[in-house]
Amino acid sequence: MDTTGLDAFLADQDFSGTVLVRKATATVFESATGLATQRWGIPNTIDTRFDSASITKLFTSVAVLQQVGKGNLDLETSIHHYVDLEGTTISPSVNLLHLLTHTSGIADDADEEAGEDYAELWVDRPNYSVIETKDFLPGFVHKEPLAEPGVQCRYCNVGYILAGLALERVTGMPYRQYVFDEVFTRAGMVDSGFYDRRDAAPRVAEGWDQVDGRWVENIYSYPPIGSPDGGAHVTAHDLVRFIQAVRGGELLDAEFTEEFFVPQVEHIGTSSLAAEATWYGFGLEFDMNEDGTVRSYYKEGINFGASGIIRHYLEPGLDIAVLSNSEDGAWPVIRELDERLGG
Repeated sequence: MDTTGLDAFLADQDFSGTVLVRKATATVFESATGLATQRWGIPNTIDTRFDSASITKLFTSVAVLQQVGKGNLDLETSIHHYVDLEGTTISPSVNLLHLLTHTSGIADDADEEAGEDYAELWVDRPNYSVIETKDFLPGFVHKEPLAEPGVQCRYCNVGYILAGLALERVTGMPYRQYVFDEVFTRAGMVDSGFYDRRDAAPRVAEGWDQVDGRWVENIYSYPPIGSPDGGAHVTAHDLVRFIQAVRGGELLDAEFTEEFFVPQVEHIGTSSLAAEATWYGFGLEFDMNEDGTVRSYYKEGINFGASGIIRHYLEPGLDIAVLSNSEDGAWPVIRELDERLGG
């Protein structure tokens, strides 16, 4: 990959965040620019921890598949078997396979595909009232479904909330503790965790965006600590460690290591990265070549004050991690890297 002028490009974009390009264990390019906080002017470094937003769904998916591999969860068993959903609109036909591949048909708490703003959920509901996984349930379990399970593919954050509750049920552990022990620790993600934005944690970037010409922090835009659908804090190096650990069979058994990197369902619609159809797997998204082979697989995340991606390009064998503490910061960088790789 040609990285000539990439530092200048980041400067031109006023990029705030980190970029890491690796080929196996060799670093091809890394950079940290911008500020970790607009309040105090502290610069980002390569070991700054960023809110990964929906990239967190990959950690949830791996955690669930670990328990499926052990026989404690079943992908095709009703979610009602694992989570008490009596009296809700969640169909008994919904299973973990539907939830992980965004084919459950259940209504999201904020339908972002329809243009709803996730931050608007917290205008009338205190965001600090949603801390544990079960606290999310009142926000969606009584909404009317959008489709029958398995009929359509539509991105759904709360599907991963239900998957996280199933994980908690069979392990007897809080979601965040399980992921820290069985995903982060096993993958060697020594700088990753779930940090409460109300606490003073070291090397955690604050999320800021400009609104009407002023800097606004994201402390009221979503719950203060990460959950199964988003919000874990990671470094760029840890993100690459994670995807390499999954690929290397360190986190899943042989069957699910293979299945994790296989496209499962086609999603028709636009995304942050492309206007054409894409494919979803167990959390991952797939960029396809014209001959039907996989060009790259990735997971991106976006929230007010956060954006990023973890992506693997198969032909050059490159892993790319981009993390930013602004909502729009990562996308020009991601597109530039993709264009340099022939996208």
